[in-house]
Amino acid sequence: MSTPRLLCWSFATVVTISSLSSCALAPLETVGWASPKAKAGSPLQAGVRYEVRKALAAGVPFRPQEMKRYYFMMDAPRPPLMAATQVAGRRMTVRTTAYCHDEDDHIVYGVKNALGTPLKFGSVRSAAADWSRYPVGTRFRIAGQPDVVYEVDDYGSALVGTGTIDLYKPTQCQMNDWGVRHVDIEVIQWGSYQRSMDIMRDRTKWPHVRRMVEDIETKVYQVTAKSLRGPMTASL
Repeated sequence: MSTPRLLCWSFATVVTISSLSSCALAPLETVGWASPKAKAGSPLQAGVRYEVRKALAAGVPFRPQEMKRYYFMMDAPRPPLMAATQVAGRRMTVRTTAYCHDEDDHIVYGVKNALGTPLKFGSVRSAAADWSRYPVGTRFRIAGQPDVVYEVDDYGSALVGTGTIDLYKPTQCQMNDWGVRHVDIEVIQWGSYQRSMDIMRDRTKWPHVRRMVEDIETKVYQVTAKSLRGPMTASL
């Protein structure tokens, strides 16, 4: 073989080995090698089949027949795990009570809620609940009060483990007037379990806070375990 042809053949071999020795991710239009239209650094897309080419170590002889190809497909993005089971518009009957900022078990916190912001009483009103059932930020309306929105921004030790919602009233007279009522509510926006966890993370020395955190962690585990039982679309 002449020297020019030998050099040309050697260069082509090096180029081929270099292209196959890199670990690349590229969308496939059909089963086979990656589409030449794929651009390096482009984000992976759901529903597209990708190929992974195994890298060759330096000095390993190139044997095309021994090359392995691995394929996988991306799932469509899912909603955040903490909100995966929550559906706005849910209607339910709940037990409600009322509390006031100057009653004995709240006087130490004054007019502040669990977020450290002022308790609200207007078109939007504060409510306290078990955050593992009604995470912080949950908003709802009570039947018969169309112009009032209640927002869960507080919690209380007596509420943990119950479905009771405590409604804030600015005076003890209004608190006593409300008493205990079973009302129909419509959840117009679910809050965030993640935000609830972030707020309570440094407060777990209190038993009722620790229980809410543990209950949220249990919910997350159950949702995760359920999702893992579904079919897997990626295989290596």
